[in-house]
Amino acid sequence: LFTFKVYSASEDKAEALNYLSSLSDFSASFIQSDGENLSEGKVYIGKKRVRAEYFLPTKILIILGEDKAMYYDYVLEEDEFFNPKNTNAWFFYEIFRNPLFFEDGKIKVKNNELLLEKKGIDNEENNFVIRVLFEKKPMVLRGIEIIINNNVLKLSVYNHSYNEVFHKDFFKLINPKFLN
Repeated sequence: LFTFKVYSASEDKAEALNYLSSLSDFSASFIQSDGENLSEGKVYIGKKRVRAEYFLPTKILIILGEDKAMYYDYVLEEDEFFNPKNTNAWFFYEIFRNPLFFEDGKIKVKNNELLLEKKGIDNEENNFVIRVLFEKKPMVLRGIEIIINNNVLKLSVYNHSYNEVFHKDFFKLINPKFLN
């Protein structure tokens, strides 16, 4: 019985990691909460980069690569380029483009929910916990929870779209005004 539970947990974890690895040419809508503020947006997963567009309350674009990222505020028409590893945005890239980040994470299964959890210390020496929630059958990403030094950020994920076709410039780190 114990061997079966260990095997089952490792199978569930492999299935969750394979699912995250398969998310390329993918998009989904999200609602984000930090306990005080709500934001709405959409996340797009490309082969090498992640793009997050916030629509409400402020229109913002974030494009993340492994070592480079861009933030653009549409209202202020300002852009900023940065290393995502030096900000709290690094987790988006790790979750969607580097699922092996979770190899030493823990897995919990209850009913039809699967929870993948990783704890650690980030580049800024902050303690973090990342939880990714899936519907198990069928395997579907449903939520993400990030806790960094007791600051909680929750994302509910819905309206999944697989096999998206993106314009070749969609994930470029270029001010969007220059692409039009």
